[in-house]
Amino acid sequence: YGWLIRNLHANGASMFFMCLFIHVGRGIYYGSYLYKETWNIGVILLLTVMATAFVGYVLPWGQMSFWGATVITNLLSAVPYIGTTLVEWIWGGFSVDKATLTRFFAFHFILPFIIMALAMVHLLFLHETGSNNPTGLNPNSDKIPFHPYYTIKDTLGFMLMILILMSLAMFSPDLLGDPDNFTPANPLNTPPHIKPEWY
Repeated sequence: YGWLIRNLHANGASMFFMCLFIHVGRGIYYGSYLYKETWNIGVILLLTVMATAFVGYVLPWGQMSFWGATVITNLLSAVPYIGTTLVEWIWGGFSVDKATLTRFFAFHFILPFIIMALAMVHLLFLHETGSNNPTGLNPNSDKIPFHPYYTIKDTLGFMLMILILMSLAMFSPDLLGDPDNFTPANPLNTPPHIKPEWY
């Protein structure tokens, strides 16, 4: 059942980003950016999640993985004075190779723990400011208990997301992936169109 775990992990990243973008959209719509500390921690959290997804995308070591890593890491060479050294340090050599893969695997393992810590800080700041709503007011008289109202709503939403994820992993696991990533990485053969994941 390794194929199922891999498909759940790969498609789970897409589902996670769908939920994340809905959350960010809700925050923009409700004006949550006015709570600067909570919002800034959320932005740092988003960037950390994107970094985790990027290093995870490199791990299958297909054509898109290899060339995506080459293109994105080369962007760091634009940093004045230290750019080239920084890129070589991340690569672990003079090009994307096995050392890069090992480093990215380590990052892909470590970054989720940093994400969990940042999520706790995000929730701590949210607890201080309270959740927002579309009116921007603080209607304490309109508040309802978390249980059973939100627990039922959240349980149904969670079950729907699991159903979509399982359906995707079982019936169409490669729908959101790039076919070129099934070709093993080849530094001598650049794909005609290097494009990132949808998120």
